[in-house]
Amino acid sequence: MDESLRERVMVRLERCVGCRSCELACRVAHSQSGTLWGAVMEEPKPRRRIFVEQAAESPAPFLCRHCEDAPCVRCCPTGALRFDETSGLVAYAVDRCIGCHACVMACPFGVVQPGRGDLFVVKCDRCEGRDRPACVEACPTRALVLETAFLVDRRRRAVGRFVEAARLDISEADLMAAGSAQSP
Repeated sequence: MDESLRERVMVRLERCVGCRSCELACRVAHSQSGTLWGAVMEEPKPRRRIFVEQAAESPAPFLCRHCEDAPCVRCCPTGALRFDETSGLVAYAVDRCIGCHACVMACPFGVVQPGRGDLFVVKCDRCEGRDRPACVEACPTRALVLETAFLVDRRRRAVGRFVEAARLDISEADLMAAGSAQSP
């Protein structure tokens, strides 16, 4: 089992610049050709599974959270959507879907979208078959990271704050109040 499948994609809002590279990478990854040019020329156009929207004063990427107790799974009358304990993902089986769109209405994040063509709905599949999701790989500011990388970075910054506080012989609270470059 690829461990990256079990990891959630974390969003660091302070790093998102709204460039939409994640949306483009998602479309290319889910195109038939797997190339930018091919994705542009395909009909129907490949659908994105991540959405950069304006939230308050800054851009924010929205994508499926693959909830363990997912409303989309609970409302699906045919079991086309189910939580896969092995992968940690909400999986979609198109052959079981009847296109009722109950999942579209139930998703609290609005990231399950009506589909076109052979797909009744479109949702994040965490780029099945890839080591890392295309959106994570494409993000130039590392606003999108896998959970492990997020936690390691967070831990590294916390240790950095303690080391700097010890070096300057001040408390961490005073260091944070002074606006240290190490603060999150």
